[in-house]
Amino acid sequence: MLVQVAAPFLWCGAVLGISFLEAPLKFRAPGITVALGVGIGRLVFRALNALEALLALVLTAAVLAAPTAPAVPLLLGGLWALLLWQVLVVRRRLDRRAVAVAAGTGAPGSRWHLVYIGLEAVKVVALPVLGGLALAGALS
Repeated sequence: MLVQVAAPFLWCGAVLGISFLEAPLKFRAPGITVALGVGIGRLVFRALNALEALLALVLTAAVLAAPTAPAVPLLLGGLWALLLWQVLVVRRRLDRRAVAVAAGTGAPGSRWHLVYIGLEAVKVVALPVLGGLALAGALS
């Protein structure tokens, strides 16, 4: 039960730390060019998405192993769908663009960045709700 409560908050913290703190700040560091920044971003977001997948797997195992509030599996399924779409569709497009920007053949910024940010915002709202539902289920 502890994993059902803790994992969503850990996942949310990782998304907040990387997507809403590290990502925009790296471009303000002295000497960071756009090409270098997008290269770093590709590595960091690949690592973040791997961590997210690991947390989603651990959370799924915890939900399958112990009773929980009925909404928890539904919300977790929605987060799986969001993460898979984000990684398999959105991040792939952003990766191609980042490679072009690093090679000097593409302009920085695209609507896919806004889509990615929007999906991150949905996770930042949904994950604490998921953790709260798991906690409420544990207390009842």
